[in-house]
Amino acid sequence: MEKKKILIIHTGGTIGMVPTENGFAPKPGVLLEELKNIRDLSSPDMPGWDLIEFEPLLDSTNIRYEQWNSIADAIALYYDKYDGFVVLHGTDTLAYSASALSFMLEGLDKPVVFTGAQIPLCQLRSDGRDNLITSMMIAADGVIREVSLCFGDSILRGNRAIKYSADGMMAFTSPNFNRLGDAGITIEYNHASINEYEKTGLHSGPLNIVKLKESRIAVIKIVPGIQFDIFEPIMLESLDGLVLETFGKGNIPDYDPALSRLISEASRYGTIVVVCTQCPAGTVSLGTYKAGSALVEAGAVSGGNMTTEAVITKLTYLLSKGLPKEEIRRLMQDDLRGELTK
Repeated sequence: MEKKKILIIHTGGTIGMVPTENGFAPKPGVLLEELKNIRDLSSPDMPGWDLIEFEPLLDSTNIRYEQWNSIADAIALYYDKYDGFVVLHGTDTLAYSASALSFMLEGLDKPVVFTGAQIPLCQLRSDGRDNLITSMMIAADGVIREVSLCFGDSILRGNRAIKYSADGMMAFTSPNFNRLGDAGITIEYNHASINEYEKTGLHSGPLNIVKLKESRIAVIKIVPGIQFDIFEPIMLESLDGLVLETFGKGNIPDYDPALSRLISEASRYGTIVVVCTQCPAGTVSLGTYKAGSALVEAGAVSGGNMTTEAVITKLTYLLSKGLPKEEIRRLMQDDLRGELTK
C-alpha cells in the first residue's frame, strides 16, 4: 500500500517558539530542526510529511482574517498532492481558526487537523511532540474528513471546541458535542459523531474556498448592573454584526429598556444581532423567560448551542459571501458544518 503523505502548515504559536529576553517568541527554521530530531517521525508506521512555514510566524493573538485566508489558500494549493493536513497554531485563538476554516473550506473531503502545544518543542516536557504525531496519524487515517482539533487525548470538531485551560495539557473541550475520538493507547474514533457530519453530504463537490473579508463585529458580555447606554456609540456605529453573550438561555436584565431599543435600531441599520449564552454548556432559547423575550421583539436571532468562536467566524463567513441580511439571519440558525444542534 502506498504511504500516505501529510502537509504540515506552521503558522506560529508556542510549539515552534524559543526563549528570548522578552519571553517565548516564534523563530523561523526552529520547528524544522526540532522535527528532524524526533525519531518517531521517520518510523515506517508514520505517514510521509512535508512542512511549509508562514512568513512571518505569528503569536496566535495576532491572527486575523488574512491569516485564515492564507491557511485556506495553502490547503487549496496542495489539496490534490496530500492525503491530509496538519495546521500548527497557537492555542489562544486555535478554536477561532479551526471554526473559521470549517466554514471557509466548502466541499472539504480530506482531514484538516489543528493542533499546537502548551510547552515549546525545544523545552523539557513539551506536549507538542505527542500532539503533532497524533494529529499526523489522524490526518493520514482519513476517517475524520472535516476540520478537527487534536490536543492531549481529545479529538474534537473544530467548530465545537473552546480553549478550556490556560495551564493544563488538556487545554480544549467541546461542551455541547461529543468528541470525535480519543487518543489513548490507540486512537479510537467516535463514528456516531463523525457519521452525523457525513450524512449532511457536505463532502460532495470540489473544494471551494470562501475568502473572508474584514467585518465589523462587536461582542458584548452582559453583566449584572450593566449600563446599556454606554454601548450606544458602538451599537449604532454601522456594525455588520453584534454578538451578545447573555445569561442562561438568552436572558438579559429588563430594568432598562435601552438595550432592546438599541438592538431594534441596530437591526434597522442592517446589523445582524446574534445571542449566545455565557454558559459553556447549554443552548439559547429566546423567549423561554420574560427576561429574554425583548431580544426576539428587537430582531435578535438565536445562536443556539454554538460557541462564541463559531458564531463570530460563521457570521464573518456569511457576511463575506455577500448574502442578503435576511438570508444571513436565517443561516445563522441553520446547521452548516455540524456547529449547531438543531
